[in-house]
Amino acid sequence: MPLKICTNYDKCALAKSHEDFSQEGISMTHCPLCDQKLSEVGSPYIREVAPPYISEDRTPHSREVATAYSREFATPYMHEVATPSRGITSIAFAVVSTVFMLLTFALAIGDQWLYPAQGTHAAELKDPHNAILRLADSNTIQDSLGPALAEAFLKAQGATNVKIYPGENPQEKIVQGVLPGDAFASSITIASHGSETAFTALAEDTCDIGMTARRIKPDEAAKLAPQGGAASEHILGLDGIAVIVNASNPLNELRKEQIKQIFTGYITDWSKLEPSSHGTIQIYAKEDQSGITDTFKSLVLTGKPIAVSAHSFQDSNAISEAVAGDPNGIGFISLPFVHSAKSIAVSDNGAGALKPNKLTVATEDYPLTRRLYLYTHATPHNAFTQKFVEFALSRQGQEVVAANGFVAQNVAQASQSVSYAAPVEYRQLTKNAERLSLDFRFDAADLSHDSKAQADLDRVVSQIADEGETKNRVMLFGFTDNAGTPEESRSLSLNRARMVESQLVQRGIKPTIVRGFGSELPIAANDTAEGREKNQRVEIWIQK
Repeated sequence: MPLKICTNYDKCALAKSHEDFSQEGISMTHCPLCDQKLSEVGSPYIREVAPPYISEDRTPHSREVATAYSREFATPYMHEVATPSRGITSIAFAVVSTVFMLLTFALAIGDQWLYPAQGTHAAELKDPHNAILRLADSNTIQDSLGPALAEAFLKAQGATNVKIYPGENPQEKIVQGVLPGDAFASSITIASHGSETAFTALAEDTCDIGMTARRIKPDEAAKLAPQGGAASEHILGLDGIAVIVNASNPLNELRKEQIKQIFTGYITDWSKLEPSSHGTIQIYAKEDQSGITDTFKSLVLTGKPIAVSAHSFQDSNAISEAVAGDPNGIGFISLPFVHSAKSIAVSDNGAGALKPNKLTVATEDYPLTRRLYLYTHATPHNAFTQKFVEFALSRQGQEVVAANGFVAQNVAQASQSVSYAAPVEYRQLTKNAERLSLDFRFDAADLSHDSKAQADLDRVVSQIADEGETKNRVMLFGFTDNAGTPEESRSLSLNRARMVESQLVQRGIKPTIVRGFGSELPIAANDTAEGREKNQRVEIWIQK
């Protein structure tokens, strides 16, 4: 009598144990567990054509290998042929064996039902019912920062076995971990298709948090009204848009106007910028829906399109590699992705050239500094939304921002050279002092702080408290744009410095020197709204 066995070796436990279903009195045609049709086996050969055997390492083997496998590991009763004399005993034995095998199977895979296997594929792990948080972010943030923040957040919540898995496509990732008291893994899903799509997802309520590389536009904000009103805005960190060239390029700095002429196709040869250089300029840029492209167009191109000859990329690393390998290449990229390319200093009308680094970006003095944002609904319905935002803005969260190449908002002290064009008193006061890595900025319409200021005040207090004796050596210097007369500018800049002073006094810190220098020492051109906003600032210095 032929044996009946399941040959679904890859997925069925009864197949792996070579259970025989040909016992007398039992008429079975399909496996009771996986429902695959049973194969008749006349030991030691398979009489029916069975599906290819898939080994544990997921390598397909031929039917002959499967036959050899069944011959080598066959159980003793596979080679026995049932006889009529076994009667009822044989039937009882079959029933008991089947029940026993079912129980063994349940115990064998029980742990896999309760806990995800370490080597499980992402597609198997992606369970939308277990997603506690849905993030939609820009390509810039997705490359490293988004997943790293999600991972650190889960660990901060006490989750174990936290891992990052690839999603269904390269722009998606899944971060999973088992939260305290849970038997199942919880997920944070990350979809990174650009800042524009992050706002769309927020409006359609298909994400909880939009992580973007630019500020929300009025029309995008209007679309959020059906979801509970205006979006809540938070500053995640800072980034410098670095203009990069090949390391062999002799150019070290460019004016914003020159950069505009290059990327709009007006200047096409390096000889127009550097007499010793020759060659057709090759432009490398991010795709249009990218947040960095949108910001670059706003800050540099004044809304004009990038030249049609530009090479477009979605991946930031690809742009950096392309420029690093092309002596005639130029591109713009987020600060963490400069790699082996060379970043150049950028100047604006009436201001000195600055290279992007942690201090110039943190103080937002660098002309191409941009903010990274978190946007949520005004009244989030997901409890984890506010928890994630609070974590991201905390010192621990900001350390994750810094670890991934961006500029965190945690405050630090640093020495800075002062231009000879600065006011004499300013140069004297800063001669033996260090500058804090942030400035306070104000809205042009009134004296209210911007959305970043309140959190920055607490960070300043924390930094000064950590330094101890610096508490009584704080200096505040106010500046403004050139909209008014010199007297009006000095008065306005002093008033703004006094506003910061009053906020610090409420927090137990009394600045020793407060000055207003008006429109002197601009760090950006005053002929644009962005430039005027940068010049309206209060710097904080600490006397040594």
